[in-house]
Amino acid sequence: MRRAAGRRVGSGGGEEVMGPAAEDEAELSLEERLRMQSAAATRACRQLGNGKKTAQSGKAPVKQQLNKKGPVEMSAKKPMPFLRQVVPVTKKVHRDPRFDDLSGEYNPEIFMKTYSFLDTIKKQEKEMVQKQLKKCRNVEQKEKLQQLLNRMTQQEQAQKKQQKRRERELTLKRQQRELAKQGKKPFFLKKSEKRKLELAEKYAELKRSGKLESFLNKKRKRNAVKDKRRLPSQKNL
Repeated sequence: MRRAAGRRVGSGGGEEVMGPAAEDEAELSLEERLRMQSAAATRACRQLGNGKKTAQSGKAPVKQQLNKKGPVEMSAKKPMPFLRQVVPVTKKVHRDPRFDDLSGEYNPEIFMKTYSFLDTIKKQEKEMVQKQLKKCRNVEQKEKLQQLLNRMTQQEQAQKKQQKRRERELTLKRQQRELAKQGKKPFFLKKSEKRKLELAEKYAELKRSGKLESFLNKKRKRNAVKDKRRLPSQKNL
């Protein structure tokens, strides 16, 4: 059964019509009214908090940096990454003149002329080692000096060999230029032909020094050992 709307006397003397909800509220006790007010207040606070969270979730976290060169301040609410750039460090780049274009192109002829003084220094060092080797009485020290002397002689021989090869290549280039000036077609030697020329020069040098026979004997023995290894063994027969 619907309750009829009540009437209330206003401050101006007129009557105001009261709705059913207002009439029910008027019938409530003071304790019930306070409980309803507190519940409405908590509901309103929750709604406001949810609205703020949705508005903040759309924005990206702002990084604050007080000083230009100082570290970036990260938020304490968000876990920081394991690897982060704190202060940018300028890396030193070392320059190797051997592989740098700023040093220019490598020319062996110019290099040999520029550092030709090193040959005299190496000769002096070799003479010093030979003198020390003659005076030395300690066996271990003598072995070390002998190894050093052998290394020096090997380096000297390799340098002479390289120099001869370079001279041979220069003579071939000169011949090709002369042929080109005469209007003829220049020729280019193959690797096998170059190797044959090197062997011919080596044999001529050994013949001049008188070591050709011993060199040929050693080579024959070496070839005989190789042929013996290639032969099938008696077990396989």
